Amino acid sequence: MPSEAVQCKPLEVVVGDKGIERAIKHLKRKLASEGILRELKSRRHYLKPSIKRRKKQAEAARRRRKRAKADTEPRGL
Repeated sequence: MPSEAVQCKPLEVVVGDKGIERAIKHLKRKLASEGILRELKSRRHYLKPSIKRRKKQAEAARRRRKRAKADTEPRGL
């Protein structure tokens, strides 16, 4: 069986009454939420698989520390 094709819906931003500046801001927000900017940055340079793995583990550890810190801090007064 051939590999399944990935269906991608193109990003669209409608430029309405609010102007082009607002539309650009909206587009940047959509790109960030889709993870496209992060993907472009990561593809800019080749990373060896071992370094990729190390970075991924370090990022996971950072998220765990952040989550643990948020759980132990008192919330508001």
